[in-house]
Amino acid sequence: MYPVLVSEIMLQQTRVEAVIPYFQAFLRQFPTAALLADASEEAVLTAWSGLGYYSRARNLRRAAAILAVATPIDHDEILRLPGVGPYTAGALASICLGAPHAAVDGNVMRVVSRLTNDPSEISAPVTKRRFSATAQDLLDPAHPGDFNQAMMELGATICLPANPRCLVCPVRRFCAAADAGTQATLPVKLGKPPARRIDLDLLVCFVAGTVFLQRRSGGESRLANFWELPQVPAGGLPGSKLQGEFTHQIVNDRYRVRVWLLDSDSSDVLTPDGRWFTLPELAQVPVTTVAKKALRASVNGSKDSRSAPVTQVVQ
Repeated sequence: MYPVLVSEIMLQQTRVEAVIPYFQAFLRQFPTAALLADASEEAVLTAWSGLGYYSRARNLRRAAAILAVATPIDHDEILRLPGVGPYTAGALASICLGAPHAAVDGNVMRVVSRLTNDPSEISAPVTKRRFSATAQDLLDPAHPGDFNQAMMELGATICLPANPRCLVCPVRRFCAAADAGTQATLPVKLGKPPARRIDLDLLVCFVAGTVFLQRRSGGESRLANFWELPQVPAGGLPGSKLQGEFTHQIVNDRYRVRVWLLDSDSSDVLTPDGRWFTLPELAQVPVTTVAKKALRASVNGSKDSRSAPVTQVVQ
């Protein structure tokens, strides 16, 4: 069950293509639930760094501590694992235990919406409950794991959000939306609010093969205990030079990040609440994705070859 749990937790709100290399590397580092449970939170976050939604990594470590002692034997016990909701519980129960529980993710919701030609708003709780009940009715109780994976694969490869491939769909003859010609309009979704635009100026300082980072407070729910670059006022600090800009989106916040490189002779202006990291040390701690992007931008915009090796640890 442990490898399946890792994959399902990683796939929450993340594309398969992005997950594959993280999943492979994560299982190489933590091949069993016991090893993950015994690892430090910092080690786990470092292995997860770049995948986002870091509460998943913390919950996975807590769930591993439970799995290391006893494997859940039914759907309800799986549902009580940290970080496991109805979809993940359904996937684990059906795939690992052969239990007849539907796994209803966004792909399956889309398939159900079109199969039933239901124009209800897909994020409404009542719609989610109805579509989940329909998926449960459709489930093949003799092969629940195969059925759930087939439904998810159908939504991911054939019943696409835009331009569904109805001509090659294996369940085309059962699809009410295809019969009615409404498949392109389903499922119905409310528009998202516009992204909030945020300006962010970050400072990069290299001195004698080290880079300066600050640690986020452990009390923050998101990215707690991650290391990041110091934030500075717009325009940078005296003596700093603009090295590049990039955008980065987190949920509904769209950051415009400006990266400033500080001359090593001026490093005394940095606050004392941070730490200097050598490049090998940098690879062993959790660093925010924004900081990694900023470090790459500082290297790409710098003519100072001393900073170039940082690209080896911020990919």
